Amino acid sequence: MTLLETIKQLPSSAGIYQYFDKNNNLLYIGKAKNLSNRVKSYFNFTPKLKANTTLSPRITKMINQVKTLNYIVVKTEHDALILENSLIKQLNPKYNILLRDDKTYPYIYIDYSAKFPRFEITRKIIKAKDIKYFGPYSIGARDILDSVYELCKLVQKKGSLKSKKLCLYHQIDKCLGPCALPVKKEIYQKEIDLATSLIKNKKLLIQKLTDKMSFYAEEMRFEEAAELRDRCERISRSEIKSDIDFASDEDYDIFVIKNSEKRAVIVRIFMRNGRIISSSHDFIQLNEGFDIDELYQRVLINFYKDEKPPIIAPILVAQKFLHVEMIEKHLSEVFSKKATIIIPQRGDKKHLIDLALLNADELLKKDKNKPDTKILTEIQELFNLQRLPSRVEIFDNSHMSGVATVGAMVVFENNRFDKKSYRTYHLEAKDEYAQMRETLTKRVQSFSKNSPPDLWILDGGATLLKLALEILKSNGVFLDVIAISKEKIDAKAHRAKGKAKDILHVEHDIYRLKESDKRLQWTQNLRDEAHRSAINFHKKTKLKLDQESKLLNLKGISQAKIIKLLNHFGTFEELKKLTIEEISMILNAKDAQIIKNIYK
Repeated sequence: MTLLETIKQLPSSAGIYQYFDKNNNLLYIGKAKNLSNRVKSYFNFTPKLKANTTLSPRITKMINQVKTLNYIVVKTEHDALILENSLIKQLNPKYNILLRDDKTYPYIYIDYSAKFPRFEITRKIIKAKDIKYFGPYSIGARDILDSVYELCKLVQKKGSLKSKKLCLYHQIDKCLGPCALPVKKEIYQKEIDLATSLIKNKKLLIQKLTDKMSFYAEEMRFEEAAELRDRCERISRSEIKSDIDFASDEDYDIFVIKNSEKRAVIVRIFMRNGRIISSSHDFIQLNEGFDIDELYQRVLINFYKDEKPPIIAPILVAQKFLHVEMIEKHLSEVFSKKATIIIPQRGDKKHLIDLALLNADELLKKDKNKPDTKILTEIQELFNLQRLPSRVEIFDNSHMSGVATVGAMVVFENNRFDKKSYRTYHLEAKDEYAQMRETLTKRVQSFSKNSPPDLWILDGGATLLKLALEILKSNGVFLDVIAISKEKIDAKAHRAKGKAKDILHVEHDIYRLKESDKRLQWTQNLRDEAHRSAINFHKKTKLKLDQESKLLNLKGISQAKIIKLLNHFGTFEELKKLTIEEISMILNAKDAQIIKNIYK
């Protein structure tokens, strides 16, 4: 069926539509209340099918590449909104803007129904009757909480009250000791009130910490003083400075977006009780232009996700965007109460928006002056990548004669290794090809939770490159891939010291760059980090396997039987979960009983 025939047969139902190019690569995913009307609005039909002349240059460029169209019908426009957002995160279409910030921000909370309440941290709503929340905090939540317990004589640890004995915290005057002493509720309440005031007022908190820091310095307790100094710095860093102070105790979540030619920045500010308590920002790479309407919609959907936040505040944005009513309706369902999106025109709320926009401008200026995108641009141009490789995932596997087989993924983003995003995998496959297939499949299966990067780099040659492209294609994801392999001489990889002859493979080309080439060195550096990560995880896994094997050997389970079990069940962790009957499927009943006795 031709593109024109598909368009003519589109239903007048709600749904999502997907545009593909001549190579069947996904270009764009959109939502519609009426699929027929929405898709037809992109085209002029006479004298032949072409892009509508009223479209923006970005969308015109996209429509000129469209060769096929798929669509999915859903019940409501709201369902289309949810499906669109989910598919964009999983499939990363070329012309949609991908938001990778899936962080949830922590809150500090106190449960007043407890006999002697204490403050803790949560990222979700706590199921209890009398909970008070403070936040969210972009950074510094743990520092604020630690500071509260440094300055207030509260029950320091959750299990302290059960002991019925005074502990060290009482001895060093950091707890009133209600576990063993008859502490009056009003006395304990004074400490809660002090803690609450410190959480609400960072200026007061930092002043109290500074006083305590000076005391520690005078007592020559320099390590403790340095710790408080660093804590003050982190707490201060968590918010945008402002003289705006609302007379009333108003709460607002503020979102603004500004863009340069290549990047956009999202700034979020959280006001609670008339004061700014924290802020955060994220940069977004604009590979195929900028769509402010799509970005505002996706920013709000992704920030609140599908979980009701502990504190629901009116939302302030810098400008009206398309489908704002639909986003309000969606958030109302998430919040289980009416969501409000406000575009302030004057007054204090407008001052908050102006403050956020000012900070967005400053962030873009700093970003523009960074020289760190030069090598990324050179990599993109050399390999003809569809996107600037701002976020790269690099893969390697490791094993020893088929034992302790593992895979590793390291992440390179914002010109540094993002170690928090590293992932390691226990693998069952025995040969290199099957191991990489297992590793990459595991990663693709997690795209719904952790969106695809701009580029994959594999430690391997053309065969593994082809494998990666097939896995991506079968899952509907178009992603650039580079494989890096050692030059082979007499069918053996050449590893002469200082003369690493590496070859770079992309889908339709092979590159043999000079050893001094910065682009080769950049790729080698990323590959080496993945190799290091895989080796380290392999060593840890092998050590654990050896320890577990020795334990089983001592109880009469031979090494051959252990290998048989691991080949079938994968890891000792899985083995520990099994029933006697499940183990008996591989070994005899006597051995199964021995193993179950060890791991019960």
